[in-house]
Amino acid sequence: MNRHHSLALYMPDDVERWCTLFAEAAPELDVRPWPAMPEPGRAYYAAAWNPPTEFFRLLPEPRAVFVLGAGVDRFLKRDDLSLSVPLIRLTDAGMAQQMAEYVLSGVLRFQRNLDLYERQQASGLWRPQPVRPADETRVTVLGLGRIGGAVAGTLAGLGYAVSGWSRSVAAVPGVDCRAGDEALDALLRQTDILVNVLPSTAATRGLLNRDRLSRLPAGASVINGGRGDQLDLDVLVELLESGHLRGALLDVFPKEPLSAESPLWQHPKIRITPHVAAETLPGPSVRQVVDNIRRLEAGEAVAGLVDRQRGY
Repeated sequence: MNRHHSLALYMPDDVERWCTLFAEAAPELDVRPWPAMPEPGRAYYAAAWNPPTEFFRLLPEPRAVFVLGAGVDRFLKRDDLSLSVPLIRLTDAGMAQQMAEYVLSGVLRFQRNLDLYERQQASGLWRPQPVRPADETRVTVLGLGRIGGAVAGTLAGLGYAVSGWSRSVAAVPGVDCRAGDEALDALLRQTDILVNVLPSTAATRGLLNRDRLSRLPAGASVINGGRGDQLDLDVLVELLESGHLRGALLDVFPKEPLSAESPLWQHPKIRITPHVAAETLPGPSVRQVVDNIRRLEAGEAVAGLVDRQRGY
């Protein structure tokens, strides 16, 4: 890596740790944490998560921007970042394992009747429920990229009857993988637990609307670890209250943080977590960014280059 290159870094939390990790991984890289600016005339890269409005207008154009989080949708919507600048996302950075753990906790919640036992405990009821075996529990995972593929593969490895859906054809060992709108409609009718880990794109926003949620069989449950703009919460609540759907585990919402006044907090069939299903781990993230900078400097292909038309 050229000693004259620098990295403009914006992280809202724990920026000192990120700087230390970059210094250890690439001592030749001049890291400039915001509000420090790259030296005039130096070629530089930028790495950021949720930088403030006009952030990129305050800087000269970077060679590339690294997104230090799971989603790139917020970067694609910015009008202060030139379309000619390569946008590079993290391909995993420890998030796949975390998401698999999170989803498994929700699957077990509904498969092993933990949601029912919570309500029975509140009423002082000792009422054992029939056990549904894993291989009779039909789980559908929406999104089969690096993270979704790990989720689906983990569940399949534990004996669940797992199907997966994506926009383009994918292959995950032990998983019935399908693609396309017609395939999605058919899958929903055969789903006991629906898991969403799709990225937010023009094609996925509003995907889980009334029509699709209503296709789920009576007694089905929903786990949303994808994005909050994909699931119609009003319809979800309506179907939960009518008894058509059994329960929901929600980690993401259209507006975050979720308002303290939201009725979702108190809904007996909904459990909420504050967007923690899969957090960015600094160590693996720094190693990915440094490796990709070195690849760019060598004229090699990089992992995670975003297709702006597809949205990921």
